[in-house]
Order: sequence, then structure tokens, then C-alpha cells
Amino acid sequence: MHLRPNAEDLAAARTRTVPDLIAKGLRVLFVGVNPGLYSAAVGHHFARPGNRFWPALERSGFTTTRLSPFDERALLDQHLGITNVVARTTARADELGAEELRHGATVLAAKVRRFEPAFVAVLGVTAFRTAFEQPRARLGEQLEGLAGSRLWVLPNPSGLNAHHQLEDLGRLFRELREAATPSRRLKRKR
Repeated sequence: MHLRPNAEDLAAARTRTVPDLIAKGLRVLFVGVNPGLYSAAVGHHFARPGNRFWPALERSGFTTTRLSPFDERALLDQHLGITNVVARTTARADELGAEELRHGATVLAAKVRRFEPAFVAVLGVTAFRTAFEQPRARLGEQLEGLAGSRLWVLPNPSGLNAHHQLEDLGRLFRELREAATPSRRLKRKR
């Protein structure tokens, strides 16, 4: 569905989820907080107009062109994937409770053990702090990994997040891309 969802579509989306875009051996598994109504209505991650995930990927060099949510499967060719901390669709991330976020972190850890991405990048520091019970966590690489993967926190790319503009997102995503570049990972292990 490339059409914009109407109010009826958005209301029906509350009962839907967005399938993970995941495979073995990813360089980075991006982790949203949970699907919004718009994304669930169209069945693609970060689909709401104004979401800055796709422009941030391009600005950071993860992709050479700006993909749309409808092109998301092309990320797998770049060894990138997408999942969420919580699969349940909501109108706003603040509709999720702490218990639900903590349970989502446990489910995420199981996925990470199964698929073994090199990096896991959680998009949203506030949700990360709650889900992983790390109240002082900051953006960037975390001291502790997750299920054998290196763990990174990036800002939520939602257009509602006024704390970080697109230029900031591009820079922060670029730092992750540089750390996740295979030649840089090999140098760091020595």
C-alpha cells in the first residue's frame, strides 16, 4: 500500500504489527521503540512522513541514496536490519509501560542471540534507559553489549523528537557506521 492511510486505516492498525527485517550476520540491527499507527497501517518500518530514519541513513553513509520505507528490504543487501523493542503498535511510544519495555528487551536479547548482528542500535535513549534499566545511559556505544553484540544508542528519529535535528542524526548515525565498518572492527579487535 503506497497510499496514505486514512483515519479508518490508522484505527485498524492498532491490531497489526510490522514484520522484522532481519537476517543472520547483519552489520547493524536497528531497533525502534515500537511501530506507530502509520507504519503498521502501511506495513513498513519508520513509514510516517516526517520520520527522519531514512534521511539519517543516507546522510550517515549507511545508504548511498535515500530509501523509502517501501524500499526497506534493500537494507538487507547492506547487511542492515530493523526490529522493535516492543512489537505492539501504538499512536505514541509513551503509551508503553516500563514492564512492557523491559519484557521487550528480553525478547530483543533472544533475537540478538539467534541472529548475531555485529551491532544493535536502539533508537531512543529514553526507551533504552527504561527497557534495559540503565537510567544514566547516554547516546553512543554502551559499555555492556547485548547477547554477544556491541550495543549502541541513537536518538529516536521521529519527527516529534525536537532534541535532535537531521544534521545531528546524520552525524550520530555516521559514528555508528564508522564503528560498524568491517575493517574498523578488525583493527579494534587487535
